[in-house]
Amino acid sequence: MKLFIIIGAINAFLSVALGAFGAHALEGRVEPKYLDTWNTAVQYQMFHATGILIIGILAGNLQASGLLNAAGWLFLVGIIFFSGSLYILSLTGISVLGAITPIGGVAFLAGWVCLVIAAVKLM
Repeated sequence: MKLFIIIGAINAFLSVALGAFGAHALEGRVEPKYLDTWNTAVQYQMFHATGILIIGILAGNLQASGLLNAAGWLFLVGIIFFSGSLYILSLTGISVLGAITPIGGVAFLAGWVCLVIAAVKLM
């Protein structure tokens, strides 16, 4: 699906841009633990942007699957909740945002499960 390739590419771009922002603009301005948190958000965003790209390629080359579609959307939801909450936490120090982060983690896990099941069904 072209849409997942676009979404994946945009998120990969944002991951690189946010990583550079963290390395150059945040260093020395936020506590080291928050810089580590920022880097974790960047890393997980890139992992899952790559996953979304792969899903887009698979969906375009294989028989369309609701599971592939679900995996792509779950990865995007995971990026928004997991990485997004960590970005905001890093900038604001509002620790209650840590309660939102696991929602994104569960979305990531559910997306990977959907991808595994889709692959098994294609075999």
